[in-house]
Amino acid sequence: MNNTLLALAFGALLPCLALSQPAEAKDWSKIRIASEGAYAPWNGMDPSGKLIGFEIDLAQSLCKRMQADCEIVAQDWDGMIPALQQGKYDAIMAAMSITDERKAVMDFAGPYGTEPSAFSVLADSPLGQVVFASKRVNLSAPDATGEAALAELVKALKGKTIGVQTSTIQANFVDKYLPDVSVRTYDKLDSASIDLLAGRVDAILGDRSVIEALGASQGGKMVQFGPDFVRGVLGDGFGIGLRKADADLKAKFNDALAAATADGTVSKLSLQHFGYDVSVK
Repeated sequence: MNNTLLALAFGALLPCLALSQPAEAKDWSKIRIASEGAYAPWNGMDPSGKLIGFEIDLAQSLCKRMQADCEIVAQDWDGMIPALQQGKYDAIMAAMSITDERKAVMDFAGPYGTEPSAFSVLADSPLGQVVFASKRVNLSAPDATGEAALAELVKALKGKTIGVQTSTIQANFVDKYLPDVSVRTYDKLDSASIDLLAGRVDAILGDRSVIEALGASQGGKMVQFGPDFVRGVLGDGFGIGLRKADADLKAKFNDALAAATADGTVSKLSLQHFGYDVSVK
C-alpha cells in the first residue's frame, strides 16, 4: 500500500477509533437547580427571600445522596425551560408536570410527586352551588360520571373568565375542555387569585395544594369548585426537568429519588408540607 493509500485508509479509520472511545462523563459534583419560589407549598420564599418548600427540601436530600454541591436558584416560570436548554441551570424542580409536549424538548427524572388540579371561586359565587356527578375525574379514561362532570363544568363556566398561570398544564386543560370561556394568563397563580378576589375573573385553576393554600391565606374567601382532575392533558406527575443530553445526571437523580422514596423521606416531607402524601409509589 503506497503512502497515499495508507493515509486515506488511516483517515477513514479515525472516525471509527473516535467512536470506540468512551464518552467523557461530566463532573456532577456541582449542580444548579432552578425553582420558581412562587408555588407554595411545592416551592416558595420566606420573608428574607430564601427558597423554601417541599421541592427545596427534597432537592437538598437528593443532592446529599448524590454527594453533590447544589445551588438552588429562583427563576421565573415562563423562562425556566429556555434557561435550562441554554445551560443556565442543570435541572428544574418547580412542580413541572411530565407531559408529551415537554418530553419532546427535554427529559425528566421521576416523577417524585403528583396531585390533582382544581378550580377555585369566591365563596359567595353562584358557581359554588353547582353539584357535580363526580368528585374526581381521570381525564385519561373518564367513566360515565366523569363525562357527566365534564359536561356540567363546560355548562357552568360558559361565558366566564378563567385565570391560569401561563405555560402550564392547567392552561392546556382550559384550551382543550373549555372552548366557551375567556382566559387570562398570569406569571404566578397568586396574581390570578388577586384578580379573582377583585372580581376580574370568575374562577382560577391550579394544583389543588396551591389552590388550598391561597384559599387559606384569604380566610375562606375562596373555595374549591368542581371535581379534582388528574391524568390526560394534566400529565403524569411532577418530575425533575433535565436536558436530553444529560442521561448520566438523570440516572443519578433517579437513583437518589428511589432511595429517598424507599426510606420514607419523600412521604415524610410530603406530610410536613402538605398534610398528606404526594409521593409517587
